[in-house]
Amino acid sequence: MTSPSASALPQASRRTLVAALVVAFAGACIVLVLLVLPAARSDPYTRSTLELGGSAENGGRLFLLNCAGCHGIAAQGLVGPNLHGVAQRKNDRQLIQQVVSGRTPPMPRFQPEPQAMADLLAYLKSLV
Repeated sequence: MTSPSASALPQASRRTLVAALVVAFAGACIVLVLLVLPAARSDPYTRSTLELGGSAENGGRLFLLNCAGCHGIAAQGLVGPNLHGVAQRKNDRQLIQQVVSGRTPPMPRFQPEPQAMADLLAYLKSLV
């Protein structure tokens, strides 16, 4: 003969387990939504740029022609900020948006072809 408390314990354990699984599933869903929705909403330019491999050498040439006037020949910062380590502070999408939007004056809007932008990203990542 089993006591009532012994049979109630497994039922309580099952409820706790189910509640924990529901919470874990809900958390996983939230994380998935937070990761997938921004990627799905990214513009075609950003998506196509991120699909390409970039050349730091070509990006360096592009930088010298278009960016060095404000950021310095060695990206050390002049009118614009020092860009060394910028790839550790911003992700690729943020870097692309910064370049193309010109949202921090006096930086102009600049939208090179996706391959050129991929090259510029490779160059920025090389600035440690």
